[in-house]
Amino acid sequence: MKKTIKGMLALTIGLSAVLAPAMEVCAADRSYTYNYDWWGDVQDSPDAYSVCKVFTAADLGLDLNLKSPEGMFVKDDMVYICDTGNNRIIQLERTGTEQFELVRVIDGFRGGEGNNTFSSPSDLAVSEEGDLFIADKGNARILKLDQDLTYLMQFDRPVDSSLDEKSAFQPSKIAVDTAGRVYCIATGINKGLVKYENDGVFSGFVGATPVTYDFTDYLWKKFATQEQRAQMEAFVPTEYDNLYMDREGFIYTVTDNVTEDDLRAKTAEPVRKLNLMGSNILVQNGEWPVYGDLYWGEGGGYSGTSLFTDVTVLDNDIYVCLDKNRGRLFGYDDQGKMVFAFGGNGNVNGFFRQPAAIEHMGHDLLVLDSLDSSITLFVPTQFGSLIYEAVEQFDDGDYVASGQSWEKVMELDGNYDLAYIGIGRSLLRQERYREAMDYFELKYDADNYSKAYKQYRKEWVEDHIVAIILVLLAVFLIPLSIGRIREIRREIDSADIFRT
Repeated sequence: MKKTIKGMLALTIGLSAVLAPAMEVCAADRSYTYNYDWWGDVQDSPDAYSVCKVFTAADLGLDLNLKSPEGMFVKDDMVYICDTGNNRIIQLERTGTEQFELVRVIDGFRGGEGNNTFSSPSDLAVSEEGDLFIADKGNARILKLDQDLTYLMQFDRPVDSSLDEKSAFQPSKIAVDTAGRVYCIATGINKGLVKYENDGVFSGFVGATPVTYDFTDYLWKKFATQEQRAQMEAFVPTEYDNLYMDREGFIYTVTDNVTEDDLRAKTAEPVRKLNLMGSNILVQNGEWPVYGDLYWGEGGGYSGTSLFTDVTVLDNDIYVCLDKNRGRLFGYDDQGKMVFAFGGNGNVNGFFRQPAAIEHMGHDLLVLDSLDSSITLFVPTQFGSLIYEAVEQFDDGDYVASGQSWEKVMELDGNYDLAYIGIGRSLLRQERYREAMDYFELKYDADNYSKAYKQYRKEWVEDHIVAIILVLLAVFLIPLSIGRIREIRREIDSADIFRT
């Protein structure tokens, strides 16, 4: 018996030794991309993206390393990088799947009055006409240059009585719409986005975040002395960290000024989608709010919530937020449902030391690392490409093909909630309501289930209307007929009695 036990132990140890490396590999593969299910549990997922290449200064043909780069902008095949620490802008052209060529190094411009060089440029945007708008933070201005780097105009500190005259104007992030209007995030200005008309005239602030405060602090501030009030925290809107204008002209903004209490109470808005009036119209129909990781444990020297430092929006309305706290990328669809999450902090490919900016070229993603002075190019995997294909087919009205693409996604990941919901939505649009209900029920999608059930009930009634009418008539007429027959019998019986 002892020999048998010893033999089993030896076999167990041997199998553990053999399987341990394989288990470690699986754990490493599964720890990169993940999602959350309806219950909030972490679900491992196939990678939606893979690293194509990491570009350094040498790879880009630069004779000087990037120094604390902060901003990045993509237009067509061109990539513009704000090499902030070197007071210059790098323009690159993508000439292949994993090939970028240096077009020019922009460290100055022609024309204008005064200084013709940059000081700590932190962001830029390129208009439809090809004009360059540069947030020249160190020189307290936003420059507008043509394609030949000729000075056209500049946007200066906004003239507004509510601003402290002693505060410096430091434009950090900008976006430009199709009409040439400029939207700017300026350090120290928490009234929303600074808006300029295309002629350079300041026209107000847009999209200030709602002010939240504790009621007891509010009461205390009412009765406090002037000196006490000065030491207390002011109730002011939150300052944005970055912005992105999508193809329809809506502005997505992110802020890292969030607290764990606000996130738990679902009152925080780390991501906003602003319309022309500055109102937040971001749709959040997912089971969980749009704020990145649901759990904020400590590990690897990092703790706390996800802190979004940038956002980019693909043409299919999937937006990807960049978390500077743990170096992760979070993708969400237009309904606010998480599509994927991956990344991390580290020195290996696909991880970051200090992510500063994110952009996209088609479905490809580019992430700028400020500390590592590099650009990581991510390309979709088969899994990611199928997700995008399904989403875009649905948007184009090809619901059958969209459902088929979601089925392929499900074959790769049977736990992927969006695949079930996507199939259900495609069936719903095909008017196959009963089948759609089954898929929505599997993933607890109550809203879509209600829509499908409402249509299914209506369809069932229309198909069975004749039978329903006959049943209703029978319900009302049969009792009436029985009553009438009984009444006639009573009359006959009464007549017979009188005859006798």
